[in-house]
Amino acid sequence: MQVCAAYEAQMDKLAAKLGVDPAELRMRNIMATGDILPTGQTVTCPAPVAELLAAVRDFPLPSLPKDTPEDDWLLPGGPEGAGEPGAVRRGVGYALGMVHMLGAEGTDEVSTATVRVMDGVATVICSAVDTGSGFSTLARQIVQETLGIDEVHVAPVDTDQPPAGPAAHGRHTWVSGGAVERAAKMVRTQLLQPLAHKFGMSTELLQITDGKITSYDGVLSTTVTEAMDGKELWATAQCRPHPTEPLDDSGQGDAFVGLAFCAIRAVVDVDIELGSVRVVEMAVAQDVGRILNPAQLTARIEAGVTQGVGAALTENLRTTRGLVRHPDFTGYALPTSLDAPDIRIVKLVEERDVVAPFGAKAASAIPVVTSPAAVASAVRAATGRPINRLPIRPQAAVAVPNS
Repeated sequence: MQVCAAYEAQMDKLAAKLGVDPAELRMRNIMATGDILPTGQTVTCPAPVAELLAAVRDFPLPSLPKDTPEDDWLLPGGPEGAGEPGAVRRGVGYALGMVHMLGAEGTDEVSTATVRVMDGVATVICSAVDTGSGFSTLARQIVQETLGIDEVHVAPVDTDQPPAGPAAHGRHTWVSGGAVERAAKMVRTQLLQPLAHKFGMSTELLQITDGKITSYDGVLSTTVTEAMDGKELWATAQCRPHPTEPLDDSGQGDAFVGLAFCAIRAVVDVDIELGSVRVVEMAVAQDVGRILNPAQLTARIEAGVTQGVGAALTENLRTTRGLVRHPDFTGYALPTSLDAPDIRIVKLVEERDVVAPFGAKAASAIPVVTSPAAVASAVRAATGRPINRLPIRPQAAVAVPNS
């Protein structure tokens, strides 16, 4: 997050110095598949960054608030904010963000999952702790789609189970979800092999849809329940992505499994006399690889953007050598629903990453990284101030004379 805010501040500085539109300067220097990172690693995954930036750049801007009592609440600080409508300036800013997925620099990423089916009920056993990543829902979806079983339970996490690692950087979607998928496919093979042998065909010629097993030629048609015939089937599988390597003494090496990208355009209103900031709209375009659950994806992007807005404006966490110096939470304000801007998800680019089990990419980390930089860029545009620190304090957003 901090690095993104820094390099986007540099881009705004360069644009101002060169007299070039900030979005245009970014487009001229956009990253693409095949480019080489500063670490020497080639970007082999889909990197549709130009498409993302063009989507947010071309999205219509929100209308300006009217100078009426009904729109007073749209001013920075609200109707009781003591500011004057004539002191409000609107700014538009851009930011491009990139995060790596899974661990990096030689981290061994592995997860184990077991899928068991008995009496028409499937159970997923995996030590992936769902801290809001949506893994439980995803695991059910994987088993339901693979085995055609409606009732799927995710067993409680137990210390007897093999470790699945932390919930970060899309890890459980990729690694733990990959383990569940492999175990479910092994159970599927166990289920279909007797039928395939009986009818003299391979399991690849059979499909499971809506709880029914059918053959390509229509000769075989039965239900999953009938094929189970009271049997208990289970399988355990691991997923381990291709390894990475530590960076060498000169900072070079293939350190990342994959990358995800995001473009955000922020629109803010700033009271240039008081320094109060209202984020009007965040337009988001994101590289998601593949959409596995549309509702979950939307919620996670919106949550990530809101968290980033908090980091940009209110979350002033003071630390000294790793020690938190806040005596209480009054000085560490989290954004509420009243602080959340209008979030417009204008484009989701689905270009599957071939090395990921589902082609999906991390969803929530990348808007958290990108949105603070976009807000800072918009405040710079509105005030003419450099905005070199997050969170943006009121004194930093007071415009310079004649700006």
